[in-house]
Amino acid sequence: MSGSEILVACLEREGVDTIFAYPGGASMEIHQALTRSKKIRTVLPRHEQGGAFAAEGYARATGRAGVCMATSGPGATNLVTGIADAFMDSVPLVAITGQVPQAMIGKGAFQETDIYGMTLPVVKHSYLITDINEIPRIVKEAFHIAQTGRPGPVLIDLPKNVQQAKAQPVFPKEVQVRGYNPNQRASDLELNEIIGLIEKSERPLLYVGGGIITGNASEELRRFARAAQIPVTTTIMGCGAFPETDPLSLRWLGMHGAAYANWAVNGEFEHRKSFNDPMKRIAPGADLLLACGVRFDDRVTGKVDKFCETGTIVHIDIDPSELNKNKPAHLPIVSDIKYALGRLADMIAERAIQKKFPAWHEQIAAWKERAPFGYRLTEEVMKSQHMRDHLKGKEGDVILPQMVIEMLYELTKGEAIITTGVGQHQMWSAQYYKFKYPRQLLTSAGLGAMGYGYPAALGAKVACPDRQVVDIDGDGSFLMNVQELATAHIEKIAAKAIILNNQHLGMVMQWEDKFYEGNRGHTYLGDPENRKQIYPDYVMMAKSFNVPSERVIYRKDLRAAMQRMLDSDQPYLLDVIVPYTEHVLPFIPAGKTVADMIWKA
Repeated sequence: MSGSEILVACLEREGVDTIFAYPGGASMEIHQALTRSKKIRTVLPRHEQGGAFAAEGYARATGRAGVCMATSGPGATNLVTGIADAFMDSVPLVAITGQVPQAMIGKGAFQETDIYGMTLPVVKHSYLITDINEIPRIVKEAFHIAQTGRPGPVLIDLPKNVQQAKAQPVFPKEVQVRGYNPNQRASDLELNEIIGLIEKSERPLLYVGGGIITGNASEELRRFARAAQIPVTTTIMGCGAFPETDPLSLRWLGMHGAAYANWAVNGEFEHRKSFNDPMKRIAPGADLLLACGVRFDDRVTGKVDKFCETGTIVHIDIDPSELNKNKPAHLPIVSDIKYALGRLADMIAERAIQKKFPAWHEQIAAWKERAPFGYRLTEEVMKSQHMRDHLKGKEGDVILPQMVIEMLYELTKGEAIITTGVGQHQMWSAQYYKFKYPRQLLTSAGLGAMGYGYPAALGAKVACPDRQVVDIDGDGSFLMNVQELATAHIEKIAAKAIILNNQHLGMVMQWEDKFYEGNRGHTYLGDPENRKQIYPDYVMMAKSFNVPSERVIYRKDLRAAMQRMLDSDQPYLLDVIVPYTEHVLPFIPAGKTVADMIWKA
């Protein structure tokens, strides 16, 4: 067999059923081998970045490694953003790149880049294969490393001469990587310590993240939280790890998270007029924070030394490098999170926790009632350019972005897989769609990569063809990978897209309004010569790709249009015109505290 045939055989043995791959000179041998595979579907993205994001969408929706491939040089470098995104969000990804023949490496050959060196900071592991006989071992190792422990991306760089060489492959049955032990488990002693802390606490709180989802620990989390009656708040990465419709759920916390979740962690404070004013506490927050599969990201903590300042912090994570990295923990524990939470739930089932927390639950219920996610039609919206240009006297029929997501939640009964780009629409999607299941919100959280939403939706739809998959996107983000509409049509992938089109880079514009006196620093995306035109015309663009599309300007037309989109058995684009004056609230300015939170309009 040739090296390229051996590679494809190895992928088949790993259970790969889909690869998102764009061909070129240094990878065409592998594409030739893929044409002969009866088990692997090759999806041709229209840009390598789209292919990487689609592979991530596949991986996030299934928990199995997504696979993408590109040629050498610019093909490989176009994968880097997707690889970095997978690294930041702990997504299992195997990225394969063609490379120039070994004799040309380092010679500045046509389409040569050192992709191995370029990606070193953003991969879990990487390989440059120089011996055809190593292909079976390396592929098996790559999938093992990508999918175990803390998942992440693995790069395989394969020179063209190795692809063309011939050998008799020996496929290993097992894999062992020296020094790599992904199956660490907490001791009963450590877990008993946690139960002791719960028994002593008055205000315990679970703060959980993407690790619950990647660790397939949602069921264990639910058992533990309900048995101990401890409220749960998540990060955006953790949305769906605990059902957001459950009475114990505090939804998600952080910069744009629920006010009541931020108060529950940090305590409630008087809003201070200046960042230099002293903080005046109104009510205390958690005295015990059980942090599981989280990394104390800056978008969650704000000013990190003020985050849960008076609480005891327990931090459980499979990755020891996360412990005490951003926030010191009083009890750091290295463990597989599924095992730790399952064992805790079993311990409580054997010997129930005597402590109840009625006053804590009452306080949380009062906070929830006072500060739910909400919005209103403001005077600013009514007088905006959007009104004058597009609604022409029908101001009362304006569509606010939050309304779109609420309606989508209603029409899909909360069952859809949602992907997003990055920006205001991403935050509103997480606020107004209540996620019940893990792997239901697929979003670029750590890297914050615009253009992620629609390719990720394609990957998720390929993985879950029977599920409704909807990309909620912004006009800025969607344009970055608009070419993937061609992939959707040609490959018959019926992923839907809703563009919340405000003709601006909305999140940057919100910061301009808040911190730069509204001075626009190149955040307007429309045509300044013709502001009344909706630019670019996504409906015409979609139709040029043979993708059904329509535009909605008036609220009275929204429900029927959205239902048509959901009923379609094809990819579908819904361009919804919304005002640019809306801000995402709550909002804690970067690096600030809960005392600086703006939580109502």
